[in-house]
Amino acid sequence: MESIFSDIRDPEKLFKAIEFHKPEIVFHMAAQPIVRLSYLKPVETYETNVMGTVNILDACRRNCSVRAIVNITSDKCYHNKEWVWGYRENDPMGGYDPYSSSKSCSELVTSSYRNSFFNLKEFGKKHQILLASARAGNVIGGGDWAEDRLIPDIMKAAKNKDEVVIRNPNAVRPWQHVLDPLSGYLFLGEKLLEGEGKFAEAWNFGPKDDCCIPVVNVVKNLQDTWDRINYRIQREKSELHEAHQLKLDCSKTNSILKWEGTWSGNKVSDRTSAWYKAFYENNRILTSEDLETYIDDAKKADIEWAILS
Repeated sequence: MESIFSDIRDPEKLFKAIEFHKPEIVFHMAAQPIVRLSYLKPVETYETNVMGTVNILDACRRNCSVRAIVNITSDKCYHNKEWVWGYRENDPMGGYDPYSSSKSCSELVTSSYRNSFFNLKEFGKKHQILLASARAGNVIGGGDWAEDRLIPDIMKAAKNKDEVVIRNPNAVRPWQHVLDPLSGYLFLGEKLLEGEGKFAEAWNFGPKDDCCIPVVNVVKNLQDTWDRINYRIQREKSELHEAHQLKLDCSKTNSILKWEGTWSGNKVSDRTSAWYKAFYENNRILTSEDLETYIDDAKKADIEWAILS
């Protein structure tokens, strides 16, 4: 693997990198991903998440090697009405805060490029690119060190034997292990690369219903695996808006793409907590073990991508 550390806000460097490496498939995952930071840096958030997407898609449009693109956005791209049921792919885009609205804009950019430059009616005639977008829930798992994110904050506090402060304990989110949506992105990308135009759409990659739980329940589940985790609830009187209820309807992805989450329930938090415990207490990295176990579990569950691989 060759890594290039650069900035998707620089269109010419981005184009030259894609032109040099000549990829057949592009997974666009670069972003400013933190809701609270988007209030502090709205311009940077929009520049990265909106114009960054424009730069990625246009660089691919100008390159003759690219055949498939998967733009990974967010479940927060939907116009959130605090419903108890999940949002479907054809529900309206929206976003109260700069981050959420920037991801909605990224979806609109994707749709526009698909219609304007990667139109299915002209696929194989005027162009060779299939473009899809993927919307995942709250992803957790080992190796996340980002600032102002629940799991890293909990684990850093546990390492130092401190209490972590939980400011929004009743917020409900669709929690899923990082390997779940990644398996979906790869499976979707494979379908596009094989030229299956019906998959050039938007897709939800969310967990089963038993993983849509409040923040405080997530923390308690993590404690079951690592008893060093401790917390206190301190409700924050903040003027910053954050959604309290968010859920994805993945029936389209389940029935058409034949993808579903492999890990659910307490296993998501167990594997996450075990990773950090092994890292901080024994200096071990369980990523490879997690991946092997995940693939085995997917095969046992007869999930199509695992059976075919």
